[in-house]
Amino acid sequence: MAINLVKGQTIDLRKSDKGESYDLSTVTIGLGWDVRQKQSGFLGKLFGGGKEEEYDLDAIAFLLDSNDKVADLGRTVQTQNGRQMGLYQGDIVFFNSLKHPSGHIWLTGDNRTGAGDGDDEQIIVKLDSLSEKYQKILFVVSIYQGRQNNQHFGMVDNAFIRAVDAKGKEIVKFSLSGDSTYNGMCSMVFSEVYRKDGSWKFRAIGEPYQTDSFVEILKKYTY
Repeated sequence: MAINLVKGQTIDLRKSDKGESYDLSTVTIGLGWDVRQKQSGFLGKLFGGGKEEEYDLDAIAFLLDSNDKVADLGRTVQTQNGRQMGLYQGDIVFFNSLKHPSGHIWLTGDNRTGAGDGDDEQIIVKLDSLSEKYQKILFVVSIYQGRQNNQHFGMVDNAFIRAVDAKGKEIVKFSLSGDSTYNGMCSMVFSEVYRKDGSWKFRAIGEPYQTDSFVEILKKYTY
């Protein structure tokens, strides 16, 4: 049975407290969320309420070295429409660079609404194959254009991050529900996975940021 973590709690991903072993050859980091419905009733209908807003929450992974830094920021490329796009194929996995050059960690795609049950976005990691130069993976979620659209984590319910092993066993889950402490917060460092004593640990973080740009958070982890 999966362990439900509280903020700051850490567990071993390879083996549970009851001795159950997990297959870390491929681990799915699943993220999900629900958007709080607008006010219903007469006032809600008058102002277009009752409908669930579309929130574009983006999952991002930073691969960190032994100094807790992103060593490779990738390169800048030109897209088909002539725009300059940075951080491509570096140690950051995100919507413009879905797969890490190693092939051992990738983002499955971009869910723009959070609609439906289960994981809304997934980052797949082959933990057992990841190079030793990567000591930690930080998982960040940002609301795309959250500042512009006045969208924040205080409006998001049932947000969670979970780890599922290669055999489909849910190892751990960390849940966060939107409340007043997250008002105005458009990004969140949800959790980290890090090496320790020959194994991998999962730590629940839940640290909010006002910015809706993960690049602002990335600055803390660059040389």
